[in-house]
Amino acid sequence: MKSKKLSTKYLIATTLFLGATNVLSASATMDKMKSTGAITMGVRESSIPMSYTTGDSRFDGYHVEVCRMVLGSIKDQLGMSTLRINYQPVTSQNRVPLVQNGTVDIECGTTTNNSARAKDVGFANTLYVEEVRIAVKANSGITSIAQLAGKKIATTTGTTSVQLLRKHEKANGVNFDEVFGKDHADSFLLLESGRADAFVMDGSILAGNIANSKNPKDYKIVGEVLATEPIAIMVPKNDPEFKAAVNAAIAKIVANGNMPKLWDKWFLKPIPPKNIIVGLELSPATKNAWANLNDKPAEDYNKK
Repeated sequence: MKSKKLSTKYLIATTLFLGATNVLSASATMDKMKSTGAITMGVRESSIPMSYTTGDSRFDGYHVEVCRMVLGSIKDQLGMSTLRINYQPVTSQNRVPLVQNGTVDIECGTTTNNSARAKDVGFANTLYVEEVRIAVKANSGITSIAQLAGKKIATTTGTTSVQLLRKHEKANGVNFDEVFGKDHADSFLLLESGRADAFVMDGSILAGNIANSKNPKDYKIVGEVLATEPIAIMVPKNDPEFKAAVNAAIAKIVANGNMPKLWDKWFLKPIPPKNIIVGLELSPATKNAWANLNDKPAEDYNKK
C-alpha cells in the first residue's frame, strides 16, 4: 500500500513537471531566448526612476531591475547558464508596435495597462500603481485644474495624460492648449523653458524629472489626481505562456519580500547617475497590488 502511494505521488510529480516543460517549450519568446541566448528589453530614456538611461547606452530603474530579476528567473527555469539582454529604447508612440512586431520581447517602461492597448499586447501583473498629476513652476500660482484655463499644457506624444485631464469632472469648461514633447525629458523642458505652463503626466515621472532638474525647488506637483493607473510590464499578446512565466517570476519576487527593498532603492534613496532622491513614498494602491497580484486594466481602477 505504501509503495502504491509513493508511485502515485511520483506520477503526479512527473505529470506536473512534464506539464511545466510543455508550457515552456510552447512559448515563442522563450524558444527564441534558448536558441539565441538573448532577449530584447524595451526601455525608456527619461522615465526616472522607473526606466531611464544612466549614460553610455546603459539603462536602469525600478521597472528595469524588476524585469532583469524576472528574466533571470526564467533563464534559470529554462536551464540556461547565461542570457544576454539587449536594451531597445522605446517611446510612447512606438512601444506597442515594437512589441507587436517582435522587435521588443518585453517592455519595461511606464506603460499603462488599459483595455485599448490590451487588444494588441499582453500585460503582466501590476507592481506599480500610478497617479496622474500636474507639475507647474512653484511661483506660477496654479494649484488646481480650474486654473489651467487659457494655459499651455505639456504632455508626451503617445500618452493618455491630457485625455485624462479633459475627461476629469473638474475640467468641464476649462479650455487649454496642448504642446507636445517627444519624450518625458522634452516635455519637462517645455515647462522648464516657459513654453508650457504645466506638465501633465504620471506622478513618478513628474517627481523624477523635478528631482533631476537644475533647481528642484522651482517646481511642485499640484491639483487633483486625474486618474489612478496600473503601470505594468508589456509582453507579446500571442505568447500567453511567456506571460505566465513572467507572472510566476513576479510572484516569486513578491513572495521573497523584494518589493519594499526595490521601492526604497529607487524612490527613497540616491539613484544614479546624479545621486538624486525622487522622494516618492509607497502608496497604498501599489502596496495593495503587491498583496493581490492581478492584471486588471486602468478602467477597473477608475470605476465610479
